[in-house]
Amino acid sequence: MINSEFKDPKNNYLNQDSLRVSVLSEALPYIQRFAGKRIVIKYGGSAMESEDLKNAVFRDIALLSSVGVQTVVVHGGGPEINQWLSKLGITAQFKDGLRVTDEKTMDIVEMVLIGRVNKQIVNGINKVGALAVGLCGIDGGLIEARPWGNGSHGLVGDVASINAELLEPLLQKGYVPVISSVASTPKGRSHNINADTVAGEIAASIGAEKLILLTDTPGILKDKEDPSSLIRQIKISEIRELINEGIINGGMTPKTQCCIRALAQGVSAAHIIDGRVPHALLLEVFTDAGIGTMVNSRG
Repeated sequence: MINSEFKDPKNNYLNQDSLRVSVLSEALPYIQRFAGKRIVIKYGGSAMESEDLKNAVFRDIALLSSVGVQTVVVHGGGPEINQWLSKLGITAQFKDGLRVTDEKTMDIVEMVLIGRVNKQIVNGINKVGALAVGLCGIDGGLIEARPWGNGSHGLVGDVASINAELLEPLLQKGYVPVISSVASTPKGRSHNINADTVAGEIAASIGAEKLILLTDTPGILKDKEDPSSLIRQIKISEIRELINEGIINGGMTPKTQCCIRALAQGVSAAHIIDGRVPHALLLEVFTDAGIGTMVNSRG
């Protein structure tokens, strides 16, 4: 939203310099509000594929860090996992919005998420001036996994516990932890955990102010074919109704469920936003209008 004092008598904006000043002025109270607070960002979808979008996300994260926001990034890497599975002649399978993970697939998941995607993100953030550190759930016992459901998805896990103490010194020193969603059970068996779920549990464990999920949708839509049906704000009770009615389904189900779990554990707000929009993170955190759907705990 642009303040009216930057309009001329003919109701036209004065010039680009004035627009930039207006945007910075609008951002000031949000910068003051969130300095020293914690935000967890789940990074995935198209924002991981387009070079322009990747660079915009890295710059947004660096800016958040530079103004004192303690930022944690949790990432997936589905498209690249699928590419490697295809190269090796392994068919990707999904069930209930989650990847079915057998032993061969788990090997690829570890290679791609820990060895490639994580380090690419760390390098991208570091290049624009922040200090990122790459981790996976196995490092330092950061995430303890347990098998998901009845085992029908293979080596798909859920979060049993988070060792938040590992993240505290990094956050206090201004580092940006970048976490891939691979974790192990107490017996050392690696499991693939949905990155949305990991982001929500990390957010709760560190007392985050916000959980932000970057997705390939404008947010929660009443009608998937109609972007204008975007729900700007929604209560937990209303989300449950949409899940029961089947309006929220597929890959959106774990996203909304992780928002519910995070809010129930004390996170102040959860946001599902469109990562295909350049600088979506800054639009969400530092502007009046925001972007996407905000989930709150009232109700």
